[in-house]
Amino acid sequence: MGKKALLLSGNESCVEGALYAGLQFYAGYPITPSSEIAEGLSRKLPKYGGVMIQMEDEIASMGAIIGASLAGKKSMTATSGPGFSLKQENFGFACFNEVPCVLVNVMRGGPSTGAPTGPSQGDVMQARWGTHGDHPVVAIAPNSVPEILTETVRSFNISEKYRVPVILLLDEIIAHMRERVILPEKGELEVIDRLKPTVPPDQYKPFDISNTPMPLVPPMAAYGTGYRFHVTGLNHRTDGFPTNNGELIEKELLRIMQKMAMYKKNMLKHEEYMLDDAEIGIVAYGSTSRAAKYAVNVLRSEGIKAGMLRYITIWPFEEEAVEKLAEKVKFIVVPELNLGQLILEVERCARGKASVYGVNRVNIEIIHPHEIIEKVKELLHGIRV
Repeated sequence: MGKKALLLSGNESCVEGALYAGLQFYAGYPITPSSEIAEGLSRKLPKYGGVMIQMEDEIASMGAIIGASLAGKKSMTATSGPGFSLKQENFGFACFNEVPCVLVNVMRGGPSTGAPTGPSQGDVMQARWGTHGDHPVVAIAPNSVPEILTETVRSFNISEKYRVPVILLLDEIIAHMRERVILPEKGELEVIDRLKPTVPPDQYKPFDISNTPMPLVPPMAAYGTGYRFHVTGLNHRTDGFPTNNGELIEKELLRIMQKMAMYKKNMLKHEEYMLDDAEIGIVAYGSTSRAAKYAVNVLRSEGIKAGMLRYITIWPFEEEAVEKLAEKVKFIVVPELNLGQLILEVERCARGKASVYGVNRVNIEIIHPHEIIEKVKELLHGIRV
């Protein structure tokens, strides 16, 4: 028999990816445009031996998946807009305590309740800095329904392998559009589980890295398996208990940030489209990158050497890719469904080697290819004049 092909929405593809990755616990609260993820898992997850719970709100949902992860279960929640804001305090708890989990945010118009059914890419900076304090974070932005499946699996793998929460940044357009998806067979995609301790329970410390095969990544025991350990939102020692010792506080915080720096290259992912001889650079992500790719094709057909750098992993930001692009192009255009967010990182990393311009929309309409094309031609005309 051949592989199974399905016509799925982006949210349905996320469900399939989570199940493939071994999701065992989902807690969430319905919110447009992410609700189909909860609906799909309510039907399917129990058949895989997992548990789906509709919680009383988004705050409780984030807390619940943290608890499930500490009990050894792969866990996920999904939300949009205001729900993403509500999850931030508990998300910070997960970052600080290195709790593996996946938070899906299907971006919609804002601020506040905003436009629940309208597309947006307004949560890019919130994904990085939404919770307080210095903290590690990974955020991934697919641009197609099939890619949502594979990037959901990759999100779980990164989360489990490096003990870091991962944000899957979808947007309303790809969450609700439908495309053909070929379901991967078992074993076709890599599935990673977290490191478990090799020391007996009486010697285990939840943040101790002296007995780990992966530098800076502490093995993770599960509650209910004989290991008793403390987890707190306060600054803590390697045994998990609170401390006011400034030296220990700084040492532990630096460790979790150094961990991200050490394994950053393993988390990064981007696509280069027609960049080999490009004279015009377009940097895009998510659904907007689809319009950007079309714009590149049209510009090329008219003799304008445009190319696209598409970020799949947004955070941590791959600075080197923009630096390399800025050295070879006349200018860079960044289309976004916001008033300018990722463009700030592009400008910073271009370091003045290439001017950077935005194409922006916040009127709950998509960015059309012709808008990008017109912007490129306008800028080229200005250069020639």
